[in-house]
Amino acid sequence: MLSIVLAVHVLLAITVITLVLLQHGKGADAGAAFGSGASATVFGARGSASFLVKLTTMFATLFFVTSIGLAYLAAQRSDGTGSVTETPVQQAPQQSSDLPGQPADSETDLPKTD
Repeated sequence: MLSIVLAVHVLLAITVITLVLLQHGKGADAGAAFGSGASATVFGARGSASFLVKLTTMFATLFFVTSIGLAYLAAQRSDGTGSVTETPVQQAPQQSSDLPGQPADSETDLPKTD
């Protein structure tokens, strides 16, 4: 279930990014006022702005719904260990010396004199 929601979430993200990049900014409307042929577009004289805005809003809403769904599924999947700060810190075990001729628990670092 989690992988299905995650796949839909990624597809929605790519779709929203694509739709946002297809839309033109506010400064592009100035060219249409001086006869750039905007009345001959497929979506009418207004252009594709209202259609793309509605489509972007719909896909963005679905994106947020899948985000909430993923958060819910992740919370259900966790084993309830809590926060990292609540778990006790385990000390690392003391390591013995692997060097030949060195005792494992020497208290002095002085060289041996024979």
